[in-house]
Amino acid sequence: MAASLALMSSLAWAEQAVLDHGEAPAFTEANGELLASLALSRLDVPSFTVRASDLMYLDNGLVVEGADLETPDGYTSGFRLTAGFSPKSLPQVDLGAELTYRESDEVPARHADQAMLLNTTTVGGSLLAGVRLGQFGVYAKSGFVEWEGDPVNQSEPLYMATAGTSRIQGFGARLQHKRLVSRLEFEEIDAPSMAHLNLVTASLHYPF
Repeated sequence: MAASLALMSSLAWAEQAVLDHGEAPAFTEANGELLASLALSRLDVPSFTVRASDLMYLDNGLVVEGADLETPDGYTSGFRLTAGFSPKSLPQVDLGAELTYRESDEVPARHADQAMLLNTTTVGGSLLAGVRLGQFGVYAKSGFVEWEGDPVNQSEPLYMATAGTSRIQGFGARLQHKRLVSRLEFEEIDAPSMAHLNLVTASLHYPF
């Protein structure tokens, strides 16, 4: 019993000595700096990202984001993959690239003055550039999209299937106040058959 008490007393004295040497406060300060840097990095995300959460940060400074695409009218669904980074010499400038894939079912369209329903598929790629001014950021995109539209009615002649390559362009803005992120974007495809993909989107995000 006496040996046990002596051992417990020695351990208590050793623990007190460690605290007196300041190792625990130094550890706490390091954690605080790490958390602060992580919080800052989550605020300094590229201006063209959709959400302040659901981002992947790579060791080389690249920020990758994936998001599902779905239009309110229910015609279109797909996905968007965005990768961006900020040059070390220009930390407020954002550069990136975007890949999109979209499928639209039974979209009303006209061909040679004849109304029809089209199933369309598009694959697009764009380059993005933006700048952040404090909590406010603006960006622009430009690229190309491959598209194809097939009539839903199989009795339509095959020559009525349409396909082509068109320009895609757009611009947007993002404003972040603490954890609340608001975003507005306009995107346009320069093809009459793909007019249903010209979108103005607005969103509010508050990550928990």
